[in-house]
Amino acid sequence: MDLNEIAVFTRVVQAGSFTAAARALGMPKSTVSRKVADLEERLDARLLQRTTRKLSLTDAGRMYFDHGVRIVHELEAAEAAVGSLQDKPRGLLRVTAGPNAPWLGDIVAGYMKRNPEVQIELLVTGRTVDLVEERFDVGIRAGALADSSLVARKLGNATWFLVATPAYLKKRGRPRTPDDLKAHDCVLFGAGSTSVTVRLDRGDQSVQVPIAARLLVSDFEILGAAALAGLGIAVMPAFQCIESLRAHRLERVLHDWAAPSTPMHVVYPTARHLSAKVKSFVEYVQQRMTPPPWELGPVP
Repeated sequence: MDLNEIAVFTRVVQAGSFTAAARALGMPKSTVSRKVADLEERLDARLLQRTTRKLSLTDAGRMYFDHGVRIVHELEAAEAAVGSLQDKPRGLLRVTAGPNAPWLGDIVAGYMKRNPEVQIELLVTGRTVDLVEERFDVGIRAGALADSSLVARKLGNATWFLVATPAYLKKRGRPRTPDDLKAHDCVLFGAGSTSVTVRLDRGDQSVQVPIAARLLVSDFEILGAAALAGLGIAVMPAFQCIESLRAHRLERVLHDWAAPSTPMHVVYPTARHLSAKVKSFVEYVQQRMTPPPWELGPVP
C-alpha cells in the first residue's frame, strides 16, 4: 500500500481536477496523474471517469474515497499531534535516575511548575536502565559512563568531604594525616565488607587508606544521620552534608584531602528530532546544575 497514492487520489477528488490537485500538492500534474493511474492499476479497478470537462467517481472510486479520506484525515491528525508535542512541552516524560540523589527533587519540582502540561514518571533504581529498550526519555547517571550510543551532557561533579561532629572531634581528637583515620571510628558509604580502602586526593597526590569501617551503609540519608549522631568520621558527598557544615553541625576534617569526585551526566537516546519536553528538561537540568546546588554559597 502506498499512502502517497491515497493522499493524491483524495486530493484530486476534493479539488475536482488534476490541475487543481497538482497546484495544491505542489507537484507536477504528470506526477499526480501517474499516482492515480498506479493506484488504479494496483487495485485493478477504475476509480475516476475522465472527460475533457470534468472528473467523476465510479462506484469503486466512491467507496475507495470514503475509506481513503478517513485515512488521510487520521494521518493529518497524527502529524498535527506530533507537531504540537514539538511546539510546546507537554505529555508524559519518563526519567530514570540512580538512588541517593535528593538534589534531584527540587529540580524536578521546578521543571514541573514551569511546564504544567508535562507529566513525569521518575524511576529511581540502582540498576542501569536501557533507555531505548524500556522506552525512557532521559536518564540521570552518576559515575563514569559506559561507551554507548546515548547522547550525554555533563552536569558537573559530586565532591566528597570527610566530616564529623564537633563533639566527636573534641572527644577523639582531629586527624592530621590520612593515616590517622585508622585510629578513628569511620562511617562509610558502600556495601560488601567493612574492611574498606579509601582513596584520598590532594592536588596531584593520592593515597590509599585501609579502614575498618564502624558503619558501612549504602544509603546517604542513613549515612548522614549516623554522622550527625557522632558515630565517627564520615566520607560524604557534598550535597548530603553541605547544609550541616554551614550550620556547624558538622566540621570538615583533613580539609586538604577529599575522595575522588563523581561525574554526573544527563543522557538521552538521540539528538535528532528531540521533543520539546525532552529538550526543555535537559536544558533545565543543565541550567540548575551550573553550578551544582551544593556549590552555591560558601563551601566550608
